[in-house]
Amino acid sequence: MRLDSASLRGSTLALRRKQAGATLVVGLVLLLPLTILGVSGLNPATLEDTLASNTQYHQDAFQAAETGIDVPLGLRNYTTVAPVQTVAPDNSYESVTTFMETTPVPDIAFSMGTSSGSVQAFHFDIRSVGRGPRNATSTHTQSFYVVGPGGS
Repeated sequence: MRLDSASLRGSTLALRRKQAGATLVVGLVLLLPLTILGVSGLNPATLEDTLASNTQYHQDAFQAAETGIDVPLGLRNYTTVAPVQTVAPDNSYESVTTFMETTPVPDIAFSMGTSSGSVQAFHFDIRSVGRGPRNATSTHTQSFYVVGPGGS
């Protein structure tokens, strides 16, 4: 049997015709598991993003509740007559300052410029509710005393 260049060329062309499209099929078969792996990796990433967002929203509500305590204290927005409500202009917090009780304090314990009479501690509670995005809320309660001259 004699092999000449014409017969070699013919057999090479025949082999190429048999393989036409095989590379495409092999490439697609290899790409399929990679695509599935990539898409399945998106779900945990989306979940982690949601968890991080929820943590941030709760932190926003926490800080708003803290502000709801700091504002009445800073403004000295409280009285022994009735509860005082403080609301943020953007409704991020709402707080209520309530007078609880009066506690007598011995005069000898404090020097307040009074020579006679009693000294009293006025007990107040501030309850503040902070609001964040996606209905995140945080409720804080802070008690404090104001010391002053008491009644006779």
